[in-house]
Amino acid sequence: MIKRILILGAYGNFGSHITKKLAYEPDLQIIIAGRSEEKCQHLASSFKDAPNPPTYHVLDISKNLPQELKTIAPDIVIHTSGPFQGQGYEVAEACIDYGCHYIDLADGRAFVDGIGCLDQRAKEKNLSIITGASSVPTLTSAIMDHYLPEFQKITSVDYAITTAQHTNTGLATTSAVLSYTGNPFETLINGKMQKIYGWQDLHAYDYPDLGHRLLGNCDIPDLYIFPQRYKDLATIRFYAGLEIRFLHLGLWGISWMVRAGLIKNLERYSDPLLKISRLFDTFGSNQSGFHFEMSGIGKDESLKKKTFYIIAKSGHGPFIPSVPSILCAKILARDETMARGAWPCVGIISLEQYMESLKDLDIKFLTA
Repeated sequence: MIKRILILGAYGNFGSHITKKLAYEPDLQIIIAGRSEEKCQHLASSFKDAPNPPTYHVLDISKNLPQELKTIAPDIVIHTSGPFQGQGYEVAEACIDYGCHYIDLADGRAFVDGIGCLDQRAKEKNLSIITGASSVPTLTSAIMDHYLPEFQKITSVDYAITTAQHTNTGLATTSAVLSYTGNPFETLINGKMQKIYGWQDLHAYDYPDLGHRLLGNCDIPDLYIFPQRYKDLATIRFYAGLEIRFLHLGLWGISWMVRAGLIKNLERYSDPLLKISRLFDTFGSNQSGFHFEMSGIGKDESLKKKTFYIIAKSGHGPFIPSVPSILCAKILARDETMARGAWPCVGIISLEQYMESLKDLDIKFLTA
């Protein structure tokens, strides 16, 4: 039986990757959705050779979504229309009320952590409501779960994502970054929750093939989820970085202005700042990186450290955060075993499954 998957924001940065991967599955019918009819139509027309060519539906998630769902009749909704920092659960609630499964790519810390408020309603409707189906916390928890058996306990994790300048970062991603730049948030350091500031703690990290990239504090769901899931953790630090040093340093400088109270709402400058960053494309590349460093006590009682790297070239970095929603959608569409309720996307996808999904791309995995 063909299952209908509605992708909200399908022509966006991540939505388009998800659409491309699911459009050629013979047992799926993709419905492309967004506010622009021109963009919806253009994307749909590029899959004329698909077993079930995608259709499209123009909609705005803030306007009469419950009725739209009744018209479209999806089995699964994939919500890619960020930023999620400041969104409520209206889309997920509409899916529960209608009676379809829900997956989102949220990276907003409070949004992902709070999804449990819908757990009972989802279970009553026999639905899976999955949030955070992205690199964090799905990939990061999969790495932890994979390497945890090599340790007696992991007490510290230090990890980061450094983006490629040529990656088509969208307005939603830019807005998400700016929402915490210069603002305080907490993370676990030496066994205590301590206050740090977005895009500060400037430092460089040396990546295989990429060289040194600058990094700064980044707020993600893991900072809530990991201390609850991995009880031995005493420290968790996550960073993000821009490939072009000038741009990274510029945002670092702006973070101090926000911290000092000179800029009250940095998000409102998302569009002009994104346009400025695009002016520097000629100085960048299509290569992005990720590292995940685990420290703790090994099985032999000695200190142990393990680092997992992902190096993405040829502009293939955006495929990485797209993987979890693709795999979750396939599981739900094929009625494979998945718990019902509302929860963050952890413990669903293994590291092996993640790597298998990326094997045909210009992405390599390294350990040290």
